[in-house]
Amino acid sequence: MDVVHLRCAGLDVHKDTVVACARVVEGKQVEQEVRTFGTTTKELLSLSDWLTERRCTHVAMESTGVFWKPVWHVLEGSFELVLANAGSIRSLPGRKTDVNDAIWIADLLAHGLIRGSFVPPQPVQELRDLARTRTQLVREVARHTQRIQKTLEDANLKLTGLISDVLGITGRAILEALIAGETDLDALANLRRRGIKASHEELVEALRGSVRDHHRFLLQLHLRQIDALEQAVRDLEGRMETLLEPFRPQLELLTTIPGVSETTARVLLAEIGFDMARFATSGHLVSWAGLCPRLDESAGKRRSNRLRPGNTWLKTALVQAAWAATRKKDSGLRAQYLRLKSRRGPKKAVIAVAASMLTSAYFMLQRGVPYADLGPSHLDARDPKKTAQRLVRRLNDLGFEVELRRAA
Repeated sequence: MDVVHLRCAGLDVHKDTVVACARVVEGKQVEQEVRTFGTTTKELLSLSDWLTERRCTHVAMESTGVFWKPVWHVLEGSFELVLANAGSIRSLPGRKTDVNDAIWIADLLAHGLIRGSFVPPQPVQELRDLARTRTQLVREVARHTQRIQKTLEDANLKLTGLISDVLGITGRAILEALIAGETDLDALANLRRRGIKASHEELVEALRGSVRDHHRFLLQLHLRQIDALEQAVRDLEGRMETLLEPFRPQLELLTTIPGVSETTARVLLAEIGFDMARFATSGHLVSWAGLCPRLDESAGKRRSNRLRPGNTWLKTALVQAAWAATRKKDSGLRAQYLRLKSRRGPKKAVIAVAASMLTSAYFMLQRGVPYADLGPSHLDARDPKKTAQRLVRRLNDLGFEVELRRAA
């Protein structure tokens, strides 16, 4: 097998140590030197100097949790770095040591057998950290909301069946009154705002429960946590706006896609970046996001059609946006969803819509053009003969005989 990189190194990264193997080819001789370093900044700088002394040009490491990031930041700019997926470079079983792992990674890199993972530039990494933290905080707000609903049920208050949003204007006013010690049911029901379908009498009956100091304490605790989390979300959004200011045109382009809000557009840019040259084709991007079936065949049989693993943050945001896009009337995405839903079911249909949206985002960012909706009749107009044959078969199944004649 041909050697691609004559001077390279493989790193086996752990929390406290980094085992490095420098692989140098001199003529027909292959020299491998292994050394262990710590993970402090001083030790990592020593690692960089050690690799420089051996004139290594390429360095590969595994993507182990977050431990690879400090090593990457120190070595970036001095070497051609390759981040390898731990599952794709798994060594042969047996004789498993850190030294063997480092040697194995160096050998794979030398022969060009490691496919590097996507590591975005630093501005995109910062934006990605903010976007993911925001998602986690929003999920935590939802958890505290569920805990409030659980506390209300424990007190036999049936607000969740009458008010759609317990933290809305009416729900928040009632909760704060309960925490303050209000026990008059009519006074609590009078906090009802316009737009609530439940009547005054229904609210009175729903609020007839047994509220103790224990419940008031829990309600107040959860409301304080929600207020703090919502303030943190606003701070994150302000910081993201600052980072995205130079890329405002790309953000506005993505919001032209049906179902993509500004929040979703931020997640898209944070996960895939701004330079589409990092992905060879739109299909590579869809595969990286985990929005296409895995390839699993044996003996001529397809063993599995499950989605391949991918970027869960990006996939979740796109699927949520796809559900919103399917509700937009007279759009191509809705037509695609309805066409696939009858054959494959709603879940697979919405995954296909999400893949189409990501494909559109790829070309929009690559060419700098807004979204162009193909319309609900695009698929039928693309092949009218095939559409007519499908409709004729459907009518024949219903017991009708149809004769096609082209209109004058």
